[in-house]
Amino acid sequence: MSVLSKQDFIEIIRLIESYVFRRAVCGIPTNSLNKTFATFGKSIIKEKYLESVKAHFNNMTSYRRFPNDEEFVTELKYRDLYNFRRKSRSSKYWLRRLENHDRKERVNVSEYTIEHILPQNNNLNNDWRQALGPDWEKIQQKYVHTIGNLTLTGYNAEYSDKFFTDKRDMKGGFRESPLKLNKGLANLETWNEETILQRAENLAKEALEVWQYPQLDQTILDQYSKKEEPLTEYSIDSYEYLKEGKAKNLFEKLRKELLSLDPEISEEYLKLYIAYKLETNVVDVVPQKDKLKLYINIKYNELNDPKELCRDVSQTGHWGNGDVELILSSEEDIAYVINLVRQAIEKQYGNGESI
Repeated sequence: MSVLSKQDFIEIIRLIESYVFRRAVCGIPTNSLNKTFATFGKSIIKEKYLESVKAHFNNMTSYRRFPNDEEFVTELKYRDLYNFRRKSRSSKYWLRRLENHDRKERVNVSEYTIEHILPQNNNLNNDWRQALGPDWEKIQQKYVHTIGNLTLTGYNAEYSDKFFTDKRDMKGGFRESPLKLNKGLANLETWNEETILQRAENLAKEALEVWQYPQLDQTILDQYSKKEEPLTEYSIDSYEYLKEGKAKNLFEKLRKELLSLDPEISEEYLKLYIAYKLETNVVDVVPQKDKLKLYINIKYNELNDPKELCRDVSQTGHWGNGDVELILSSEEDIAYVINLVRQAIEKQYGNGESI
């Protein structure tokens, strides 16, 4: 007996595709994807395979989130999609998926090139300038590479920088195009900001069908939302220096700030230190008399530490994870320390560049 049906398997593959594409469109850092998928299996329930996959996608937050429909549509309508992975073979991926969605007679997109309906040429002719209005330069700059202005054609050279109605009515023009992406262009009399935005809206709605969000009833989702506390024999009472005094006060204030950094941060009490984790440890706290020793999980030469509070312990034996050690002995330094830890989080999730 198979664990996963063919239909459910295909749906999961599509959800993974949607997850990666939506994140790329929304500019979410991608460096953590390998760790995200490496640990995905821990959340899968074999008896409810597809349901548990959907639930896990829904419950991921912050840098690991599955962008919802509103975020995805907003970014999709205004993002530069022409230069989206332009140097890779998949530069026309999104156009291929939109064109072939829900059709049995599939179009070989490799035979076509990307066409800018409103040309890229900064020196637009008078017809284009008149159609766009006095702010034609700003409109061109804002929309030329967006989804509303891009399509596919086999007549790119013939279209050149011609005006919209010329592209529409010429031999092989939009009126005669067999492509679904060009449907609707035949009935338009001009091409301007309004029509670009309307087409973007239409394509964005279709995109929600192509790259779907994992839908689950809230009652089912709630069953997966309960976070399990890590099994450990230790607690805050296990640490001598956290029972009272200065170190305890420091820890309580630092702990509050650390847990506020990201919804995904978890806290684990271990024998010799307290670990704060995302995909891996971000910072480990070793309680000491009247102070806290911290180990931040980032390479020393990648950390911006203008106060020079940190030292490189990559070649030194120590408790906890990370190459950076610092001593926290004053509440006044907590905000600065949090900034250092935030750098480790950003490094773990990525540097902000998308696919």
